[in-house]
Amino acid sequence: MNKKLTFYLLVLLVFVTSFSSCARQLMDNQLLFGIQAARKDLWDEAIFRWKKVVLSNPDSAAAHNNLAVAYEQKSLWEEAKNEYEIALKLRPGNAHIEANYQNFKKNLEPFNKDKKDEKN
Repeated sequence: MNKKLTFYLLVLLVFVTSFSSCARQLMDNQLLFGIQAARKDLWDEAIFRWKKVVLSNPDSAAAHNNLAVAYEQKSLWEEAKNEYEIALKLRPGNAHIEANYQNFKKNLEPFNKDKKDEKN
């Protein structure tokens, strides 16, 4: 009985390992699919793909960063800011994410200035 249980546990371990590897590959494919969509200016499709990655792997800094870039392209400033901040929390000091976020803030300055002028 003990050998049988060990065998089943081994089979289960192999199955779980294989499944997690497949799941990881599927998420990598979603990331790449989103990049291809973004290169074609299909930002809604890119957002859809990257949201799928975030739903299954909320710790994917790449997916959050990519979502931020896509939201920025769609002029969804608050959503972009939130995604950049999440990406930076997940990967503090990541030069690529930091550069994207700094560019985002720099590009947003004129927009924020116009909003302040409207209030005065």
